This record gives sequence, C-alpha cells and structure tokens, in this order.
Amino acid sequence: MSPPEKTLREVGIRPGWAVLDFGCGFGRHALAAARLVGESGRVYAVDRDRTRLARLRKLAARQGLSNLQTILSDCSTGLERESIDAVLFYDVLHALAQPARVLTELARVLKPGGLLSVSDHHLNQARIMSLLATGDQFRLVKRGRRTYTFARKESSA
Repeated sequence: MSPPEKTLREVGIRPGWAVLDFGCGFGRHALAAARLVGESGRVYAVDRDRTRLARLRKLAARQGLSNLQTILSDCSTGLERESIDAVLFYDVLHALAQPARVLTELARVLKPGGLLSVSDHHLNQARIMSLLATGDQFRLVKRGRRTYTFARKESSA
C-alpha cells in the first residue's frame, strides 16, 4: 500500500464517497482516492496550477480512472453546497494568504458529518489547531498518525 493510500485509509475514505482534494498538486492523493471510492464515487481535484491539473488528468486516464474531475481554482470550487463526504487538505494550509476564505468554502461543500482531513508538515499542531479548531466552522474529531480529522460544525454551513 502506498503512503497516500495509507493516509486515506486512516481518514476512512469509502466506496461511493465524493472527495475533494484541495490543493492537489500532482495528484498522488487524488489518484489514490479515486481508486478507493471506485466507480460509484467521485473525486474533485482542485489546484491553481493548470499544468499540474493537465498532468493529473493524463495520469488518471492512463490508470483508467474516469471518476476524477479537475478544477482550476485557488478558492472557489464551484461545487454544490453539502455535496462532499471528505476534503483532503494536505500541505496547503501554510501557503494560503487568506486561509479563512478557503476554510469557509470547504465548510460550505462538506456534507453534515463530512470530514476534513488536514496534514501540513510546515505547521506544528498548535498552529493547525489555532487555524481550524478555534473558529465556528470545524471541530477536531481525531488525531491520527498522519492526519488531523475535523468535522464541520453544523452551524457553519
């Protein structure tokens, strides 16, 4: 099992889920998620770099993954409100100029009971918690070996 698959198993990604990989980069986690959710699921890979998204589309096609869609953006996903089961937010938080704007978008698209999986090797636990768990949008559900898992607070949508 690859490191991205181990991370996603820790999150609890399941077949049939809709997953958003925000700041997907070259798409290692997006591709692993597409395999895990299967044909009945959907993965949306968001990044602000057009070249990376083009490369990801080619890799997905080569691997026969038709359930992955790319979105060019640095914030707005264009996805329906409460349409996503899990958001992958890996090594992105530290680079955001306006994290509150992005976190509001992520809270908007998460379903009630949906999960926000966060990991950022550039930030320590205190900084991650101060950005995510001190506001009115997310609450910490669990701390795993690789990730912090948050749930959307019901009043935040």
